[in-house]
Amino acid sequence: MNNSYGLETHPLRDALYAELHSRPFQVLPSPARVSCLAVIIGPEQKQAEFEHFCSLYSYFNCEPPGQDGVCFEIDFGHFKIRRDNHLEFTSYMVTHTNVDASLGLFEQNALACLPLEWLSSLPGKTIAVFHVAVEDARTVPEPDLALVKSHFEGMRLVGSRPQNGDAQVWTSFQLHSDGCGRFLIYNKNMSDSQLGRMVQRVVEIETYRLMAMLALPMARKYNAELVQNDEKLARTTASLADPSEASDEQALLSELIDMAAWVEAARAKSAFRFSGTRAYHDLIVKRLAELKEDEVSGHLTITEFMTRRLTPAVRTCNTADKHLESLSTRIDRVSDMMRTQVEMSIQSQNQQLLTSMDRRSKIQLAMQHTVEGLSVAAISYYSVGLLKFLIEAVYDKGVNFDKSLVIGLSVPVVVGGVWFATRKIHKRFLLLAKAREDKDKQM
Repeated sequence: MNNSYGLETHPLRDALYAELHSRPFQVLPSPARVSCLAVIIGPEQKQAEFEHFCSLYSYFNCEPPGQDGVCFEIDFGHFKIRRDNHLEFTSYMVTHTNVDASLGLFEQNALACLPLEWLSSLPGKTIAVFHVAVEDARTVPEPDLALVKSHFEGMRLVGSRPQNGDAQVWTSFQLHSDGCGRFLIYNKNMSDSQLGRMVQRVVEIETYRLMAMLALPMARKYNAELVQNDEKLARTTASLADPSEASDEQALLSELIDMAAWVEAARAKSAFRFSGTRAYHDLIVKRLAELKEDEVSGHLTITEFMTRRLTPAVRTCNTADKHLESLSTRIDRVSDMMRTQVEMSIQSQNQQLLTSMDRRSKIQLAMQHTVEGLSVAAISYYSVGLLKFLIEAVYDKGVNFDKSLVIGLSVPVVVGGVWFATRKIHKRFLLLAKAREDKDKQM
């Protein structure tokens, strides 16, 4: 209970309230210099990156945080630094407001406020590094285009008037001689809070743009290989569909297994990257809408540039992703068709085998009956021979009867008895076999 009403609160309530304020917008005066870094951090580097960030506090005699968090904003006096933790990367935004007007717009940047040895040992792979120069244009006329272009080393410019003309933004979306990107923002009629929110949107657009395009080389690579696998699958399907062509089922099955293995490996490698591209692109679209841009005559706006350059790249990634899914589905269908064909072939072979076994069983039954007839004759022969000895023994003892007649009459009796006993035994075995079969069926 932690309220004046004595109510029992949910253990996550405070965290849920804090989550909405975990990434606050900055308040940015003009003029100012902002430098941004985005560093891709692997799971195994998370702790090392946080410890490295904590080491920055020791350079300025400050107390580091006890544990990692979503967002940190620290004011070191002559500059501020903001660190944001994202799923794949960590971003740093360094802000310097003590601007020397005698220096060029990009000759002085906020990264110079950080120790060089700290920057050079930052864990991870840097995906984005760019500078934002913010100038105050509320009391001066609109800057000359030639002067603006000189700040970007003569590169083609993209420019717009965001927030319904309250600011002017220029960029080239290219790397310059210092290896960094550049943004030039003129504040014409914005408060510090409005300017801070707009600058953060621009920073996020540039960072998310680069993260979204990470999947493009992968998509191009897979698109080329997908065409080859499409053709191979088409040939396999055609050979299965042509009854006149004798197909090597083992070879076809091996090809299908190889294709299926390649597709699943490609999907495993690309699924996260392609889904990330879609997520970053959605964020970019939202940030562009929030800019509320007006056109600068003769120049593409940031929204127009992104629509023309970034959107096709995202569509290429989406196409590769859908193509992989489609190819996987078609391979499954062909595999099912081949399995059905193999099963039908096996059933045909089994039917032929059963027919052959049935034929052999009939032959064996006929032979068995023949053998039984011979067995009856043989047993009867030996039985009559034994009976003859008995009759002769009785005759020799003085019993008077026709010995030959008795022996002759005993033959049909013995044969009939042997035949009856054999049939009885045969029926007994049949009944035992049937009883065992009924028992097996019940189980």
